[in-house]
Amino acid sequence: MKSIDQNNIAHTFNGEELESVLVTDGSGQALPSVIVIPTVMGVTDLEIGFARDLVGRGYNALVADIFGKKFRGAERDTMFGEMNRLGSDRAALRDRLLSILELARGQQEVDSGRIAVMGFCFGGKCALDLARSGADIAGAASFHGLFDPPGLPAQKIKAKVVAYHGWDDPMVPPEAVVALAKELTEAGCDWQIHAYGHTGHGFTNPRASDLGIDGVFYTKAAARRSFASLYDFLGELFG
Repeated sequence: MKSIDQNNIAHTFNGEELESVLVTDGSGQALPSVIVIPTVMGVTDLEIGFARDLVGRGYNALVADIFGKKFRGAERDTMFGEMNRLGSDRAALRDRLLSILELARGQQEVDSGRIAVMGFCFGGKCALDLARSGADIAGAASFHGLFDPPGLPAQKIKAKVVAYHGWDDPMVPPEAVVALAKELTEAGCDWQIHAYGHTGHGFTNPRASDLGIDGVFYTKAAARRSFASLYDFLGELFG
């Protein structure tokens, strides 16, 4: 079985203390790497589990703390409030995400020329926003992400983009899917959107229903299919 190392990485943004988690194979070798951006609930065992799975497939991973160390384990209402605060200023959110990218590039276990990003729910929006910024990354994958545009000057998107979407997601109506496709096309992006029928928001999280929000639930088939596609996508990016 492949060895897996897990280390907390302290960093700051605008004076805020954050603590991301670097998950590697322990070799110290720079490998193609994936930044994993969590849901509204921040860094949890779920995202660390996804990162460990990536390591098992030959990548290293950085689970990004975008909310702050003081929010680790906070209650739902607190986290939703913080999500709304961050989402209210998309330029500042972009800068926060770019700082995470620089953090990843600074790790010896990360091949700085071969980085992708993936995110879930609000993290999916963040993954799209990092691609929208024109950042020099190989790819971005959004899982049940939010598609609303940031309202910032459009940049040419260098990353390949894939979005995995539950067709019955109440937070992302069909017109938002079409709008994202148009936006990505106009940005010159190599893009894919995968939509899953009878699937809502949060479909990769076995505990999604715990949030108690209508339309948010786990769908095993969509989770399996989307991750199978992700691994194919990463293989395309990194060979």
